[in-house]
Amino acid sequence: MFDPQKLLEQVLGGARSPDGKPQAGLSPDLIKGLAAGGVAGGLAGILLGGKTSKKLAKGAVKLGGTAALAGLAYKAYTQWQASRNAGAAGEVPPMKDITPAAEGTPFLPAPAPQREAMSLAILRAMIAAAKADGQIDAAEQSRIFAKLDEFHVDNEAKAFIIDELRKPLDIDAVVRAATTPELAIEIYAASCLAIDPDDPAEQAYLAMLASRLKLDPGLKAAVEAEASKAVA
Repeated sequence: MFDPQKLLEQVLGGARSPDGKPQAGLSPDLIKGLAAGGVAGGLAGILLGGKTSKKLAKGAVKLGGTAALAGLAYKAYTQWQASRNAGAAGEVPPMKDITPAAEGTPFLPAPAPQREAMSLAILRAMIAAAKADGQIDAAEQSRIFAKLDEFHVDNEAKAFIIDELRKPLDIDAVVRAATTPELAIEIYAASCLAIDPDDPAEQAYLAMLASRLKLDPGLKAAVEAEASKAVA
């Protein structure tokens, strides 16, 4: 079995260096490639079906890994709760522009099995969102597969990526993976990062996903706002 946590870190720009220390983000070469566009742009672009815009490149670097994604979702949740609680009193507190640490919370659980299941669900959700416009055709898949080896993706992780890209889009599977309210928020946040906000088909997919995940409209808006900041 491949390591879903490691693969998700690579995708989100939080990969570790050979000495085991967290890197600030993707390497300069990957950043340059992403900014230039094209399927060869980097692992994030490859995994998301060639979505290699400058926005995705900068977003992956700024996000900085699984902990930051969890923090994004945690921040959106806490802000939504604060606004809802303050709404009853007629006051909305100012929102601090600080991402809270999610480590040890249900957004980033400490037990390895829970963390692994979370990473796997998020990876599948991001790939599903990237397929929402139906544009990953056979030719594009072939180009993606040919590039995976350049990024030192092990065989089991490569098989996982190939399998997920070839599967028909299955929003039911994405929703079933949301076994906790916190994971549902993270799945939606990751999906927001994986779509083109200007594509009607992908926007429709997000709307359907939020509905199926039973996200409160205010919470949905909070997640989308934080995701937009991550790729601004």
